[in-house]
Amino acid sequence: MNERPFEVKIHDVHLDADYADWLRNVKARYHASQVKAAVKVNSEQLLFNWQLGRDLVILRAEEKWGKGVVEQVSLDLQDAFPGVKGFSTSNLWYMKKWYQFYSSDDAVKKLQQLVGEIEVGKSRQSNNRLQHIGYEPTDQKLQQDVGAHEFPNLFSFLPWGHHIAIITKCKTVDEAIFYVRRSIKESWSRSTLGNCLHADLYHTQGDAITNYTDRLPSPQGDLAADLIKGNYDLGFISLPEKYDEEKLETAIEHQMTRFLLELGNGWAFVGRQKELVIAGKTRRLDLLFYHIHYRFYLVIELKVKLFEPEFAGKLNFYVNAVNDLIRTENDNPTIGLLVCRDMNRTEVQYALQGIETPIGVATYSNVKLEEIQAQLPTVDQINACIARAEEEMAAE
Repeated sequence: MNERPFEVKIHDVHLDADYADWLRNVKARYHASQVKAAVKVNSEQLLFNWQLGRDLVILRAEEKWGKGVVEQVSLDLQDAFPGVKGFSTSNLWYMKKWYQFYSSDDAVKKLQQLVGEIEVGKSRQSNNRLQHIGYEPTDQKLQQDVGAHEFPNLFSFLPWGHHIAIITKCKTVDEAIFYVRRSIKESWSRSTLGNCLHADLYHTQGDAITNYTDRLPSPQGDLAADLIKGNYDLGFISLPEKYDEEKLETAIEHQMTRFLLELGNGWAFVGRQKELVIAGKTRRLDLLFYHIHYRFYLVIELKVKLFEPEFAGKLNFYVNAVNDLIRTENDNPTIGLLVCRDMNRTEVQYALQGIETPIGVATYSNVKLEEIQAQLPTVDQINACIARAEEEMAAE
């Protein structure tokens, strides 16, 4: 029997360490090519969306061809490219809004500044930064009017759905660029971006009262201050009206996935009531987290009451203990965060003066209180009780 030309028998193969190394290299190259191809496809599609939105603006399409021209373009494109998604009327309106949102001179300048800040990947870290992609329009009027309003290549690193969410929810270019920057640098999924937009991260982040920048080396101090919010939205938690810290901790632990989203990207949960033995006594931390990217522990103490100065001293104690007992030489200094129901900013500022460890104070809000009705017996339960009572009376 003749063998197939390219058939290889298993005993004809001699695998060794060199083969394994080479195969890993082949797999890595293929994966890299897939990533580059995906980025390229996304880039070309976004460039098309940007140009079409710009055409609708610069050509004043609605004035030139009538108010229904966007709907007509949508129909014509769907007819020309059947089965291709993305040509709905609403999507074309988003394209126009997208260009309008970023086309001002001020927006262009801020986008250019952002280009210099963001690295696009390890393969380009040696000598590349994000650059603008030029566009050579054929229409003479477009050539005259386009000016510096070219498609920013950094947009290529976010899917179209991210861009729609950002321009829909953000009111200013500064706010939008904040979410563009964070989405690219931290590889946010659309759901993570949506959660951050809903939590209004732009306005709440970095608003806690801390001494991080004074007590930590640069740039960790700035990074830590940037990561910590001034208020944490616990709207995903329901508790009885008179709840204590233990109940709040338990609720957060049960909803840890949601709480991690509220904390932000990069956090890992280490434990609740983490046990530390100090001077022969057992001490327990409320909550302990670790930031995977920046490599430091975060001690969170919860208080269901207004801030009191002595709370800072207790948190200082725990941060020092974690630094000594848990932190390794590969970790950055531990930081602490007291999360309380409310605070007086002046009292907090006085309390932090003189404390050498990096700690901060924030608040929480929107805990849902369980309604009294939910704790009362239902109509059926009451009727059942009445029926049992009547049966007992009849039996007597």
